[in-house]
Amino acid sequence: MSDTNTDWMKDPALAGIDKNKLIFLEKLFFQGSKLTQKEMMPFLLSLSKQSRENNISFQKDEIKLIYSVLQKYSTPEDIEKMKKFSSYFQ
Repeated sequence: MSDTNTDWMKDPALAGIDKNKLIFLEKLFFQGSKLTQKEMMPFLLSLSKQSRENNISFQKDEIKLIYSVLQKYSTPEDIEKMKKFSSYFQ
């Protein structure tokens, strides 16, 4: 999945999820996947501030649904990047 490919955001399974949440996730995964470990903390702090300012939060079921949809539109390499990136949150 390229950085400019937003087809996943149009998947019918995501119809009930706020578009702002999807845009937020796009930034998180696609910009964050390019960062070094040293750059990660400032990036995450900035996104955390953005999420608070825009009242963006996710329920566990939303996260699972979004992740499953992202996998449908991703290459195996992209899936590995997502797994690595998401490991920062566990």
